[in-house]
Amino acid sequence: MKTSHGRSALYRRYGYLRFSFGGHSFRMPVYQAKSAASSGSDELFFPFTDNTNGETTYGGGRYIDLRIPNGTVLLLDFNRAYNPYCAYSHLYSCEIPPEENHFTVRIEAGLKY
Repeated sequence: MKTSHGRSALYRRYGYLRFSFGGHSFRMPVYQAKSAASSGSDELFFPFTDNTNGETTYGGGRYIDLRIPNGTVLLLDFNRAYNPYCAYSHLYSCEIPPEENHFTVRIEAGLKY
C-alpha cells in the first residue's frame, strides 16, 4: 500500500467486506499488515475515502481498525472512523487508501476535522 511519504507499507488483502450503506451496495477489501499476519494477530485495517474528504473530514481519508470475526459477520462501525497521524503532522507517513476503497457517497459518521 502506498504511503504519504512515497514508500510502501506491507499489507495483504485479507478479504472483502460486502455491505449496504445509504441505499448503495459495496464490496471493498479489508487488509492485514504483514507484521500482524506473521505474528498471528487478528487485527485488520480498513482505510477508506469518501465524498466528505477535504470538506468536513481529512482530505487523505480515514481508517477503521477491525478484528477477524469468529464467523462470517463483521460489524463495520463508521462511528469508529479516525484520522491517520499524518492529518496532524507531516512528519508521519500514513497509508493512502487504495482507489477501490473509495465511497461514492458521504460517510458523515466518525472523526471530523
